Amino acid sequence: MRKTGFLIPILVIIIAGLMSSIFIVDEREKVLVLRFGQIKQTVTEPGIGFKLSVFDEVVRFEDRILSLETELIEVTPADDRRLEIDAFVLYRIDDIVQYRQAIGVGGERQARSDLSGILESQIRAVLGSQGVTSNTILSPERSALMDQIRERSDRRAQALGLKVVDVRLRQTNLPEQNFDATLQRMIAERDREATDERARGSEAAQRVTALADRTYEEILSEARRDARIIEGEADAERNRIFAEAYSRNQEFFEFYRSLTAYEEALKGSNSTMVMSPDSEFFNYLRSDQGSRSEEGERP
Repeated sequence: MRKTGFLIPILVIIIAGLMSSIFIVDEREKVLVLRFGQIKQTVTEPGIGFKLSVFDEVVRFEDRILSLETELIEVTPADDRRLEIDAFVLYRIDDIVQYRQAIGVGGERQARSDLSGILESQIRAVLGSQGVTSNTILSPERSALMDQIRERSDRRAQALGLKVVDVRLRQTNLPEQNFDATLQRMIAERDREATDERARGSEAAQRVTALADRTYEEILSEARRDARIIEGEADAERNRIFAEAYSRNQEFFEFYRSLTAYEEALKGSNSTMVMSPDSEFFNYLRSDQGSRSEEGERP
């Protein structure tokens, strides 16, 4: 009886020791087993684990994706328009050993503070780099900028044993104290752009006008040249016809030339001519000349 009473406490102690040596790892966590502060065991798979009950300590870490929201971050893009941006990051603990060594006793609060500093610096570096303007940040190129921030933040977070899964920029606002100045600067820039566009338009119009004037002069010069050629050919043809007519009937040709001279000389209602009646100019206006012509034509 005394032996049984002595064994029961021993069995209880042994069972209690065995129970305290067993720990369960959930699928949502990772575990480090520490002995006097030194890492003795790493458990990353869910299941049952064992430790020395008295000397070992089980430290549990989240294996799920965690989120972190930043405070407003002031950035200055390449066009000097200061912006206030807030962002959030999704991350997870990738290497619990490195995480434990980097964070130390600060725990999750220290990790979030360090990661927030990394994210803030990379946001300023990417959005403040050359070629990135406020219009770029507000355009569809914003996705490429967020990917670049994520990649740069992930490389630096690896020193903390963390993996950055995603980075998203949320609000993008102008600082209230700079709103009016920024608005006026935007108006001035748009006015300058409009002036430049008008100047380029005026220059283009002058080029088009000059080209049109030159083309007009060239066409007109060619037309005048062609007209002179045609006039010369017409005069030559007329002279040829006149010469041929003159050679056939000299009397008729002289009569025709006199009629043409009368028509040109007597144009207008107030024409006045002072000439001798015996002038040859009136040969074909005198009745006796007409009678002689008729007599000469009779057989």
